[in-house]
Amino acid sequence: MFIMDAEKLTAYLRQENMRLSDYALLQEMEAGTGTRQELRERMAQTLAVMERSVEKARREPVRSVSGLTGGNACLYENYRKEGKSILGDTASLAVAMALSCSELNASMQCIVACPTAGSCGIVPAVLVSCAETHGLDREKVIDGLFAASAVGIMIGSRATLAGAEGGCQAECGSAAAMGAAAAVEMLGGTPDMAFHAAAMALKNVLGLTCDPVAGLVEIPCIKRNASGAVNALLSADLALAGVKSHIPFDEVVEAMYAIGKAMPSEIRETAKGGLAVTRTGQRLRELAEAAKAGKTAERTE
Repeated sequence: MFIMDAEKLTAYLRQENMRLSDYALLQEMEAGTGTRQELRERMAQTLAVMERSVEKARREPVRSVSGLTGGNACLYENYRKEGKSILGDTASLAVAMALSCSELNASMQCIVACPTAGSCGIVPAVLVSCAETHGLDREKVIDGLFAASAVGIMIGSRATLAGAEGGCQAECGSAAAMGAAAAVEMLGGTPDMAFHAAAMALKNVLGLTCDPVAGLVEIPCIKRNASGAVNALLSADLALAGVKSHIPFDEVVEAMYAIGKAMPSEIRETAKGGLAVTRTGQRLRELAEAAKAGKTAERTE
């Protein structure tokens, strides 16, 4: 049975001299979902989808179905390649990758909902950017994905991953926590460091609303994926340096869940509050509705 208490889990892993990714893989094997080789091959297939999603919109502009967003991944990638970014190589690459994946999601193309479609850019961006800038092989990245899955399972079981239930802190916050733990795993950190990284990443966005303009997973979702990727990298960097979260991971998750339940429904994915009801937000909603009506008319003619 999966140990859902981070303190108990890290003690167990220390005792067994086991990594977080090893534990997640072992749990899947014990659940009867496949052999070690089958599970790693399945995760490699997931990684392949992630790799495509973080590349495509960087090479050529991709517009969303609504027409409200798109092209920023390509725009930022060109800016980054010119050496103008104030971020370092890994962080700037992660931003471009997160934007790409999120723009593909908004254009209804293939992505991995990890842990949700609205936060799909964060984990892939963190893992692939770290792999590229640190020369890590695919096996290391697959290990990172298994570590990320362990953190996601714990958050989902103890709290929620859904913006409709907990706000964007539950979506992009959980994704950042998963990405931070994965980065620590890939770069040789301990399970204890991974949970400190996950705790810090989630702490950084406690209270973050889910307020999609026009009810679409585009504004501000796409740019929140970019900031979530940087948040994850920062938290991993702090943990690898030996910085610890004063509030343990389990308590941070509990706090996130309590905050989510305390949020009014207007700022939990209903598009009835926050940025969605600003003057510009309302104008963009009207534009999206007009575009949808036009496309519907085209199909019926």
